[in-house]
Amino acid sequence: MALSVAEREQFLAEPHIGALSVTERPDRAPLTVPLWYQYTPGGELWVRTAPGSRKMKAIDAAGRFGLLAQRATPTVRYVSVEGPVTRTEPDTPERAREMAARYLPEEKVDGYLEFERTQMAEHIVVFLRPEHWLSLDMGTV
Repeated sequence: MALSVAEREQFLAEPHIGALSVTERPDRAPLTVPLWYQYTPGGELWVRTAPGSRKMKAIDAAGRFGLLAQRATPTVRYVSVEGPVTRTEPDTPERAREMAARYLPEEKVDGYLEFERTQMAEHIVVFLRPEHWLSLDMGTV
């Protein structure tokens, strides 16, 4: 059964691992990678990535991407959104902390942020305006 607007937005706002898909080349299936994302109901979805990454190059070329969030229990449920990139911005320590705190236990956040700051490439933030939605909850099946 498809989810209502409120149900699908609330589900997407929960901290699921997303699967980002973006057309990279016309002769290939979309590039699909797992990642953390952030979403507030009624707003834009955003992700962080390295500016020179393969997915960012594909997003720049396509101007849009899709993201799937799913769970298997207590029922199989998913929400998929697709839409245009509205903007990219430099990352900030506040956004990095917000994202890490969404997915990690509180006691792990500072260590992760230190690792990211010293061992990983810089990040940018990419915003998507959800334009097309698919959703399903198989709990009634």
